[in-house]
Amino acid sequence: MHMADALLSPTVGGVMWGATACLLGYASSKLKAEKDDSRIPLMGVLGAFIFAAQMINFSIPGTGSSGHLGGGLILAALLGPHAAFLTIASVLAVQALFFADGGLLAMGCNIFNLGFFPCYLAYPLIYKPLAGAVSSRGRLMAASLIAAVAGLQLGAFGVVLQTTASGISELPFSSFVMLMQPIHLGIGVVEGVVTALLLGFLHRVRPELFGAARPATASRPLRPIIIGLALAAMLVGGSMSWFASADPDGLEWAMAKVSGKEELHAPEAGIHGTLDALQKRIAFLPDYNFKSTEEPEAVPAGNEGNTPEPWPNVAVGTSLSGVLGGFMTLCLAGLLGFAVRKFHAKA
Repeated sequence: MHMADALLSPTVGGVMWGATACLLGYASSKLKAEKDDSRIPLMGVLGAFIFAAQMINFSIPGTGSSGHLGGGLILAALLGPHAAFLTIASVLAVQALFFADGGLLAMGCNIFNLGFFPCYLAYPLIYKPLAGAVSSRGRLMAASLIAAVAGLQLGAFGVVLQTTASGISELPFSSFVMLMQPIHLGIGVVEGVVTALLLGFLHRVRPELFGAARPATASRPLRPIIIGLALAAMLVGGSMSWFASADPDGLEWAMAKVSGKEELHAPEAGIHGTLDALQKRIAFLPDYNFKSTEEPEAVPAGNEGNTPEPWPNVAVGTSLSGVLGGFMTLCLAGLLGFAVRKFHAKA
């Protein structure tokens, strides 16, 4: 559900950048006020894990579409909403800047849609009331499923509203929303099941990780969890990413159904052209692979999209992207968390 710049006007993109910047400042101030430093190292490894997990698109049967894990709710459940928002922002920043996944103008929208809704609405307003203050494993898993679906539905609706308000694409509100919401319902169910299983497992083996409002006072060290998540991120990003579905994601699928094109082209002049040129210079592994120096082969008319991609798509560039991107996210999210806490200690 990463938006491209072609969907947004400079005004809407700028407004959403401003809203996201305010949320980043709010999350930082709240994180500074928290007394528990034990979860800060988790920001890095969980960010790396979510980066790798987002590389794996899963097919939605019977639709020709695919989706991927958002991860905001997982982060909120384990880190609390404020650290989670900063972590998902780190993931999306690394993706946009170095892998050209999501536009630079659209980065504010993407952080808002994939961060604000699951971390600040789905988690505190839906997850806690359903699971309760002291939740059983079963209630936790059920609440996680419902909250994940709700968070993704809100995010998908946000994409529709931001696109419609921009008015620069050929995607009418009624047709677009009638495709975006159902396809992301299917994606949300899969994400909800994955989220429920992961949180249910961690609740069984490390229950002290839950309840961001109370410090983790258990004597058991977090080092095994940190090492395990780091290894899982390397495995998922380095090899399991080969098995990602080649089907268009939910946003691309909905766009294609409405406009006949999975990708819209942004204006070449103005802020769109400037940011596109900047992204092309910065992104050293665009689309999670090496830059191509060869001209694309001509495709006969009528055969566009008829050549299936290999599956699994074993590619060194993809493996390098998964490992390197995870490491960069680990560094960015971890350093951000430590910087916020260090600033607080000096204040």
